[in-house]
Amino acid sequence: MTRLDALLLSHNLLERLPEALGTLRALTFLSVSSNRLQALPAGLAGLTALQRLDLSENCLEVLPEEIGALSSLTELNLASNYLHSLPDSLASLQSLRLLLLPSNLLVSIPPGLARLPLLTQLDLRDNRLRAVPPEIQEACFVQLQGNPLGVPEPIPTVPPGEAPAPEVPKVLLASDADSFTVTSHGCSVALDCGVRMLFPPGATMAPTTVRYRQLPPEPHLVWLGPHDALLSAVLELQPHGTPFQQEVHLWLPFVPPRPWHGCQVVVRTLSGPTWKDLETHLEKGEKSKRFWASCRVPHFSWFLVVSRPVEDSCFVPREGALLCSSGDPGVKVIFPAGVTTEPRHVRIQVVRVSGWALGEDTEATVSPLLCLAQDNPCDFLGPVTIQLPLPPGITGLSLDRTRLHLLHGDPQVLAWDDITARVALELTHLYARFQVTHFSWYWLWYTTKSCVEGLARKVYDRLRLYRVNFIALQRRRDPEQVLLQCLPGKKVEPTLKKLQPRYRGPEPSDTVELFEGEQFFAAFERGIDIDAERPDCVAGRIAFVFYSRLKNMKEIYVTSTVDRKMQAVKGQVSFYRGAMPEAVPVEAAQRRKGPDALWLATLPIKLPRLPQGEGKGPLDGLSLASLNLGDPESGFLTQSNLLTVASRLGPDWQSVALHLGLSYPEVQRIQYAYRDDLDGQVRHMLFSWAERQTGQPGSVQQLLEALEQSDRQDVVEEVQAILELGRNKYQASIRRVGLASEEDSPSATA
Repeated sequence: MTRLDALLLSHNLLERLPEALGTLRALTFLSVSSNRLQALPAGLAGLTALQRLDLSENCLEVLPEEIGALSSLTELNLASNYLHSLPDSLASLQSLRLLLLPSNLLVSIPPGLARLPLLTQLDLRDNRLRAVPPEIQEACFVQLQGNPLGVPEPIPTVPPGEAPAPEVPKVLLASDADSFTVTSHGCSVALDCGVRMLFPPGATMAPTTVRYRQLPPEPHLVWLGPHDALLSAVLELQPHGTPFQQEVHLWLPFVPPRPWHGCQVVVRTLSGPTWKDLETHLEKGEKSKRFWASCRVPHFSWFLVVSRPVEDSCFVPREGALLCSSGDPGVKVIFPAGVTTEPRHVRIQVVRVSGWALGEDTEATVSPLLCLAQDNPCDFLGPVTIQLPLPPGITGLSLDRTRLHLLHGDPQVLAWDDITARVALELTHLYARFQVTHFSWYWLWYTTKSCVEGLARKVYDRLRLYRVNFIALQRRRDPEQVLLQCLPGKKVEPTLKKLQPRYRGPEPSDTVELFEGEQFFAAFERGIDIDAERPDCVAGRIAFVFYSRLKNMKEIYVTSTVDRKMQAVKGQVSFYRGAMPEAVPVEAAQRRKGPDALWLATLPIKLPRLPQGEGKGPLDGLSLASLNLGDPESGFLTQSNLLTVASRLGPDWQSVALHLGLSYPEVQRIQYAYRDDLDGQVRHMLFSWAERQTGQPGSVQQLLEALEQSDRQDVVEEVQAILELGRNKYQASIRRVGLASEEDSPSATA
């Protein structure tokens, strides 16, 4: 295909590219992002007409010297790879204007990049750079957030005659642990959930017990700005507020945002009554694609990872200042001398507007949305000049001024006001400049519509909305196990492809729109109910919160409220907007259209007819009068709970039995004794094992580990929910009768 102009190979599983790629002499655009490339072919040098090359989100560790032969290249994107260094031949790319290298492992930069005559932007965020040649910073706009700049390389020095300082102890905690002790010697801690902590020597003077919990992201535990997205679960570390002698280093795993460009990942914590964003560095596993957000904390609280639009800030002195956006270099705020009598801290964020948000108005085009904020409630003493790029496709020489509108937004009430007639717009070829004394949100619109304020309100809402679909699938070998999930539309097809070998069900729901952090709930209807006591479930309804980067998935066991011995049950699950009410109003379930409708979607659920059971009872010969596993503090598994677990296992029971320590001949004997009754096999195995565990410590943990090793994480999560519910009831009961000690009293909630 010698005349091929563009080749798009993104979001595949490619590990290499053919050498023959270099024969595509007419190629100007090549995108191979989000693959598994580990190296580039030398034949790439033959693409002399190539102008844009996107290799982001791959597994590249080195670049070939031949990349310097791409003489026409203007844009090169190498974000999110594993590059430690760059070849000197990059300095030969004389046409290069944009070089993106964020989220790599770079420790140095070729100084020859300063000689590239057309280079205007160099993105080096979230690498391992301790220094950048000053000539590069003078030659173009360089983004360096997330690098340990100015921090010297640690050099271990040991005075003569002294032994080297011992390393801090390392602690690896299992999934059932919820606390550990830190001494004055410090320690390095790795939690089962992926969280890591480093307590330096001297962080605590006396032994301190640290308790931790990983919590689901409930709305009262998560604070998000209008354009933020949640990237992790909530981590609670106790004791709250107790200061350490030295800062503790904390690493939190997170799901990376897509796309990275224009957003910033930060750790957010509850500091006193308010939420605060911490200085955050990003790290990427060298052998895996796992990401961590690292920060230093002086005391413990609640922590989570969020993405937000890139924020730039500065202190404005009396002498004035210039603040530029690193997300869009065309956005500038100019503070002349005398606009303030005392220094002020100001912040700017730039929000990009996707094309679909404009809806059906194909003639409208808009600039990025500029969000301004400051720590001083007073207006400036004089005008501050703001520069915004003109909307795409518009230049100052060709535009019709009657179609250009400057909108002022109020972030408190999310209202928009057309202020074009109240300011003097100065237009250049690419930019619009205007002056204000009050900080708020500003937006340029170019449209023929007259009611711009109402249109802007709708488009702004779409900016924060996600188009999602619901799926409801039943496990093939156990139709009473139902998987419910809410997914952004682009994730539905790959998710279903992964689940199809184990699940089946109807097509996904129609597309609906949800906000980040919006609550919704699922209700089982028409003869189907939830077959478990869960803290997030009330009367057949289960609560959800939508977060675009998280899974939003729950597995539920259901049962029928009617007799299934005669016929199958054809029920359904419906999804409704809002927090879970005590009862779904009938009119809300029936009114499925309209702007205020609660109903979102309905999907069918079918439970097959039960077979007629015959033969020997599966629990014959077992004494189950007072069977309990566990203890009140850690939680009990009662006979009823074990029956629930047994009903979930199905054909996996043999694997679970072997991991519980049953011998293979014993498993065969159970299989023969109940050869026509699968439920009997499972129950006899589980209860005969449970009887032998009476009075034995650690039996519940042994069961959880056996389920995990048998790849039944769904049952593990249900058992953990049962245990947590039991612990909460036990603590509530001892507080009710006055037996709780002071140190057992509940801590303040967020």
